[in-house]
Amino acid sequence: MPRSENGVGAGTIYAPSAYLTMARPVVTLAQPGVPKGETMRKNVVVAGVSLIMLFTLAGVVARPAAPPRSAPGTIVIVFKDGHRQTFNLSDIERVEFPPAALAAGDNGAASADAPPRGHYVGKWECGDGNGSDFYITLKESGDAMRSIGDEHGRWVYVNGEAQVTWDDGAQDAIRKIGAHYQKFAYHEGKSFTDQPDNVTNAKLTNPRPI
Repeated sequence: MPRSENGVGAGTIYAPSAYLTMARPVVTLAQPGVPKGETMRKNVVVAGVSLIMLFTLAGVVARPAAPPRSAPGTIVIVFKDGHRQTFNLSDIERVEFPPAALAAGDNGAASADAPPRGHYVGKWECGDGNGSDFYITLKESGDAMRSIGDEHGRWVYVNGEAQVTWDDGAQDAIRKIGAHYQKFAYHEGKSFTDQPDNVTNAKLTNPRPI
């Protein structure tokens, strides 16, 4: 190869290839006037705040939705298995809570349409079969009082009716017949399935508020 006067070979000079890429070093420049330790502390604070915000958002997303609030004029019943049922108050006539236990001898209602035991508790105005009225008072405890002779007795709830047996042996039953109540009287020795001695109207004088 011919050489020039300074000893460098003469001829074509090859430029570096355009496809040859030199690695460039990454240089992190410190902020002017800020010490290196201060920069590190700021980075740690920013990372901590970011983590706190991340956990807070995760808690909000994971939090279960609050149960829907009942609308005005409704009542919500929550059952033991957790499901809820809403009723319109305008559709409810009354709410009855049965006693913890029935009195001795009670056998419950004969059908879903029969009045509950608690409905019979109170003072009843009844006809005596001779054109006059008297009162039968039925207590929650199962005790009964009759205004004729100031007689004591016991009553039980059987097949949706109140059956009273007086200490003198007489018996009375108060039954719902259609939309009304009637008293059926039986003399001593009869059963409540026998032919009654008389049948008169019966009216509860002090219905208990629900």
